[in-house]
Amino acid sequence: MKTRPSDGELKELYGLYKQSVVGDINIECPGILDLKGKAKWEAWNLQKGLSKEDAMSAYIAKAKELIEKYGI
Repeated sequence: MKTRPSDGELKELYGLYKQSVVGDINIECPGILDLKGKAKWEAWNLQKGLSKEDAMSAYIAKAKELIEKYGI
C-alpha cells in the first residue's frame, strides 16, 4: 500500500484473519506487560462467535476497502 493503514484498521484485519483461519480464540490473554500481544489478542477476541466463512468474507471486504482507501 502507498500509505500505511491505521493501527486500528490493521488490528481489525488481524482479528478477522485469525478468526477465519483458527476460529474462536483459544489462547489466554497475554500479561499486562505484553502490549503488542494483548492488542492482537483483543483484536481476535472481538471476532469471537463469527464463523470462519463469515470472517473470511469480512476480511476480504476489509482488505478491498483498505486498498481503495490507501492504494497499492
